[in-house]
This record gives sequence, structure tokens and C-alpha cells, in this order.
Amino acid sequence: MEWQEHCGPCWGNLAMMSDRYGHDVLDPGAQCNQRPRTTDVPMEIGMVVEDPTTGYVGEIMGWENGLVIMEDRGGHRRSFPVGPGWWLDGKPVKLCVPPRTGATTAGRGAVTTQRTPSGARDTGRTRARTALPSRIYVEGRHDAELVEKVWGSDLRHVGVVVEYLGGIDDLVGIVAEFRPERGRRLGVLVDHLISGSKEQYIAGEVAKGGYGEMVQISGHRFVDIWQAIRPESIGIRAWPAVPREIDFKKGTLAALGMPHSDRADIARAWRYFLSKVNTFKDLDPDFTREVEKLIDFVTQDHWADIDPDLES
Repeated sequence: MEWQEHCGPCWGNLAMMSDRYGHDVLDPGAQCNQRPRTTDVPMEIGMVVEDPTTGYVGEIMGWENGLVIMEDRGGHRRSFPVGPGWWLDGKPVKLCVPPRTGATTAGRGAVTTQRTPSGARDTGRTRARTALPSRIYVEGRHDAELVEKVWGSDLRHVGVVVEYLGGIDDLVGIVAEFRPERGRRLGVLVDHLISGSKEQYIAGEVAKGGYGEMVQISGHRFVDIWQAIRPESIGIRAWPAVPREIDFKKGTLAALGMPHSDRADIARAWRYFLSKVNTFKDLDPDFTREVEKLIDFVTQDHWADIDPDLES
């Protein structure tokens, strides 16, 4: 349902509100005859209603335990008691829990699938924007595939291209070749960006390049992007610790009792791990936060041109 601008009850109904009792408010029965009648309305996901007391306008995202969960156009959520006191299309309504219909409810109330895997609102629009000059680089192919699975639809909607690097040893030269500037920002996602690491040293060298705020290097604490997937999402208690002298991927698969002799085994294992990622909730929160910081960074010069319908 398309959003409409509201300021209190709809302007088209102000005349009705100010004259709801007729010209003679002392006329017997005037209040009963002129007062708008409240009707019962079963709640629906996506229905936009207004609380006339506070002026809050929100979209129904779900309901449970006697509360309706609302979200305004800024993406902020609030909960209100289910019942009377709402306006829908300029008329007073009582919000009611609809009869259970299997797939539309899940025991505790309605559930909504109107979200992308990253948790952003899915507007239903599939047309990608023309790519922005700004870019996000990620260190490896698996990193790029994981970002694409969770944030791909959001990135296409705002026109951000993600490219993978074979490594970051030459990151200083790669950034120089990109020529970052205002409106052409570069975000880089790096593995194992921790104090004292090689990755931190390289990031420091990039910072000396004089690009100011036009380059942002973010990273996570994991040796490899595999560990950014929450262990419980793939059915293990924890990712195994792999000695530094052993290849991380092969060592991980060996510790998990999975085939690990060649690149084909690694590719099959990664396809399995990636298949277990459905939303951002299957990822480590710190990793999710770093990716979203990069998306915000590379799009900040372009918000005036980006479709405002995408709300997180």
C-alpha cells in the first residue's frame, strides 16, 4: 500500500469532524445521529492506519499477544494495543485479529515476508538502478557471494556494485587506480582486520594516500569469511580453531569431518555453508554491522537520487 501524507485525521474529513453533531449541538440525538460509526476491520500486513490521538501513521507489520506492530515511513517501529481508536482511509475503525489461515499466521500472530534477507523493507521493485560511481570491494570470491546473497537486492536497488579482490597485498595501488573523490567513494571489506595484523598495516598505508573521507576500510575479526556465518546456522557448536601453519579452509573441513582434499571439496563445502544462510540473522552481528556501514558510506553522496521507497 502506498504511503500517504497525514497530519492528524485526513484533511478531507475535517469538515465532517468539525460538524459531526450538526448545527445545533443541543438537538436531542444529534450526537448519536452524526458521530462516525466505528467499524471492525481485520488487520492485514501492509495496511496503513493512523492513531488520531498522537498523529502517528504506520504500516502494520504484524501482531501478537494483543499488540499490533507498526512501522512508520522512517522505518521506526512501535507497538499499540489491538482494538478501537484507529483511522483507516479517514474513517474510525477497530483493528481486529483476523481468523487464523494457516500460512498467514504462526501461532503467536501474523508473520510478514515483506523483508529482504538483510532486513530492509522489500518494496517489490526488481528493476536495478544505474550503477553509482562509488563501489564496494571485498577481499575474496566467497566474501562477495555472501554479501550478494544477503544484501544483493538492496545493493541493486540503490545501484551499488560489489567487486571482489583476489587479495589486498596491492590495495594501495588498487585504491590509487580507483581515484576516490566526492561522489566516487570506495569502501573495502577486509578479512581479519585486527590490531597488529597484516591487514591493519595495509589499511594504514592506504590511509596515507591523501583520500581523506572518500575511502573507508572496514573489516571483521575472522581469519576467513566462512566464520562470519553463525555456527548454529550450519549445525555446529563452533567453528574449529585451525593452526596458522595449516590452510584454513582445508583445516576447517578436516576438523568438521568433511572431504577436504582438493578445490572441488572446498567449493562443495562452501555451497553447503552458503545454502544455510537465509537472512542477516544467520550471520555474526559484527560482520553485518560492518557491511551496512560500508553501504551507508558509499551511498551518502547519492541519497537525493536514490528511490526513497527502500527503507531499512
